Amino acid sequence: MRTVTGPTDHVVVVGAGLGGLACALHLAAAGRQVTVVERETVPGGRAGRLSLQGYEFDTGPTVLTMPELIAEPLNAVGENLSDWLELTPLDPAYRAYYPDGSTLDVRTDTVRMAAEIARVCGPKEADGYLRFVDFARKLWQLERHDFIDRNLDTPLDLVNLNLLKLIGLGGMRRLQPKINQYFNDPRTQRIFSFQAMYAGLAPHDALAIYAVIAYLDSVAGVYFPKGGMHAVPRALAGAAEKHGVTFRYGTTVTEVETVNGRATAVITEDGSRIPADVVVLNPDLPVAKRDLLPQRRQRNLKYSPSCVVLHIGSTQSYSKIAHHNIHFGSKWRGTFQEVIGKGLLMSDPSLLVTNPTHTDPSAAPAGRQSYYVLAPTPNLIAGPMDWRGGLAERYASSLVRTLEQRGYVGFGDGIEVQQIITPADWEDQGMAAGTPFAAAHTFAQTGPFRPANLHPGLENVVFTGSGTQPGVGVPMVLISGKLAAARVTEAAA
Repeated sequence: MRTVTGPTDHVVVVGAGLGGLACALHLAAAGRQVTVVERETVPGGRAGRLSLQGYEFDTGPTVLTMPELIAEPLNAVGENLSDWLELTPLDPAYRAYYPDGSTLDVRTDTVRMAAEIARVCGPKEADGYLRFVDFARKLWQLERHDFIDRNLDTPLDLVNLNLLKLIGLGGMRRLQPKINQYFNDPRTQRIFSFQAMYAGLAPHDALAIYAVIAYLDSVAGVYFPKGGMHAVPRALAGAAEKHGVTFRYGTTVTEVETVNGRATAVITEDGSRIPADVVVLNPDLPVAKRDLLPQRRQRNLKYSPSCVVLHIGSTQSYSKIAHHNIHFGSKWRGTFQEVIGKGLLMSDPSLLVTNPTHTDPSAAPAGRQSYYVLAPTPNLIAGPMDWRGGLAERYASSLVRTLEQRGYVGFGDGIEVQQIITPADWEDQGMAAGTPFAAAHTFAQTGPFRPANLHPGLENVVFTGSGTQPGVGVPMVLISGKLAAARVTEAAA
């Protein structure tokens, strides 16, 4: 494994996102002096928090899986997850709504889930589900240690017995045909393949190895942290500070100072210089390279779709919804073609509606509800739309009308507060192509082919976050922090 060169005593981490925080904890555990520099006044990065007139909203991810990956950096410094976070398992993990009016509760207990599928889709489909779970579990076990939780420098690093097993399982086939081996009903086919969008691809284009996302979502369990997803970075930052990590909030880094192929310091907006033996960069990788490092030609990347998010505080409540709700439009393959292939808004949207107050009433004033509505959209390269004009408001209104047509009676009338987040806002927050989902997980941007977490020209600059290995999503970003730390801590003395 390639590592940084030279001294590694003092590490400056730029950005207190989940990757940067995980990295800081692993570095502190290894005895490094760590300074985290964060432009906001709180930790979190994309996992931020928005307060509006008594309503509380998570500004980034809302779905939490694999809490053991949060426990890992905490355990590294001798802390227990339960002392820092209170997690509630969500049951159901999701409630899926289909155009024919049927619903399917996604339960992480396989016996109960098989019964639910049998009720909605028939016993043959339930048998297929149990076979899928066995496949997806084996897939995760094969991928976890050899391909995900490991620094990969070249494609040769992939060559091992588990790669042959992975190929034998069908992991290198396309996802949708593989899903269709287990499921015949369009409803189950969708609920176990829509997660490909997280990887930036249509299920018909993604590799079957990404069935592990459905496994983490639908089998391993979905949780809600008390205080919302922003409680996760708060916990990690609190533990890091307890164990000697220095935080400089409200401080924007404008440049990484370099001398003779090495980073020597970071320069802040006010002209301060923070010396460093190693610099770890947590901002979106292409943006970090463009804005903070000496200019060099950047690789052209294919980016994931973006999204519009509505943060809504409302007087309306709906007794039949769950914490996380997925509303599928009647189109399926066509929806992905519109968003990814043609750069168009969905003509028949599929939407995620999260209702945090379903589990945590404190996320809204008494008697009120908070909603997080996510609609996939093209990124700014695939679909360069004028989000800074009136499009944002018009599209938000159309999404509200869609929800009303799908059973959220009076949704528009109940809105007390609303904030609309568009691809233009993601771009303003420093995300390449205006997407919070980073580079898509095409074959050429996966594993050792994904942008490396060790800078190719600066021998002591490391990257962490969704733009580098292993990729997108809270579990992968937490792992990326550990992998970045390993590039430092496993360096030769």
